[in-house]
Amino acid sequence: MRAAIIDTPGCIRVGSVPDPSPGPDELLIRVGACGICGTDLHILAGDSPVARYPIIPGHEFAGEVVALGSNVALDNDLNLTVGSRVAIEPNLTCGQCEMCRTGHENLCLHYRAIGVTLSGAMAEYVTVPIAKAYALPDNLTLREAALIEPVSCAVRGMHSLNPRSGDTFLIAGAGTMGLLLLQLALKGGASRVAVVDVNTRRLARAENLGASRTYTSIQQALADEPSGFNCVIDATGVAPVIEQAFTAVKRSGKLLIFGVAADEARISLSPFRIYNEEITIVGSMAVLASFQPALDLICGGVIDTQSMLTAALPLEDFTRALDLVKRGEGVKTQILPGL
Repeated sequence: MRAAIIDTPGCIRVGSVPDPSPGPDELLIRVGACGICGTDLHILAGDSPVARYPIIPGHEFAGEVVALGSNVALDNDLNLTVGSRVAIEPNLTCGQCEMCRTGHENLCLHYRAIGVTLSGAMAEYVTVPIAKAYALPDNLTLREAALIEPVSCAVRGMHSLNPRSGDTFLIAGAGTMGLLLLQLALKGGASRVAVVDVNTRRLARAENLGASRTYTSIQQALADEPSGFNCVIDATGVAPVIEQAFTAVKRSGKLLIFGVAADEARISLSPFRIYNEEITIVGSMAVLASFQPALDLICGGVIDTQSMLTAALPLEDFTRALDLVKRGEGVKTQILPGL
């Protein structure tokens, strides 16, 4: 089969690799659509501490079942058969470590992930555990279904933030995740949601999706809201932006660090202010009990999928697709291996 391979950091090729075959408890999926994520850029750059090389990337995907493992063929409660359309939750956990056994599976001490530590879906076919497959309704396209994974990460972020109805929001970063968080905040009862980004095209999309105000700097936002915001979300992973985002948190407010920063990045915050103003700082890592809610939200029309889906390219154009993402063009760029 054809696949995109990152042999070593910075070294990409599209070539032929052996066809995968499903293990006893696995499905073989013909990939219909696979989104490009910031994590893929980290893997390419070599600054992902968990990536294993060589690697076929791709963890935001959906497709069609083309073969069943031996145990799956005999019995599966999901009633999946050849021809079933599915989306896949890519994070794999051990179920035995302290984190898994205390309800924090997303922090598994033996974390693995399809497209990060195991072969992913930037390929014609990929094998997946049946336990991670979610059947799709007929009215959902495979491109829309490939959005479920990033939406599930945004849902997890909102669960961690735990906002109250009527809260004001400031979101730093209007890329894919910032725009998804914007939509969840609005549907979840936010009174106002302001969005900051230096890319004015992204800000225009945020306005179209319902942002109350848009700005090119956090200082501009504070000029309009000098007391700050109840909930501030960093969706950039850029250390100086996180420091600025902290200044925009209202007394008794919350800061969600959602964007993925480099492992060596450091920030400087005032511990006195955290204490004196009872500011809460939380993080959000990947997916936790949020994949099915994300599927339901997309099916329910909470997420404007048409606004989120932009470029769709064939597998052979994987390098070009990465360049689009690096340049901040569009929103969600996807690879369609069958295109």
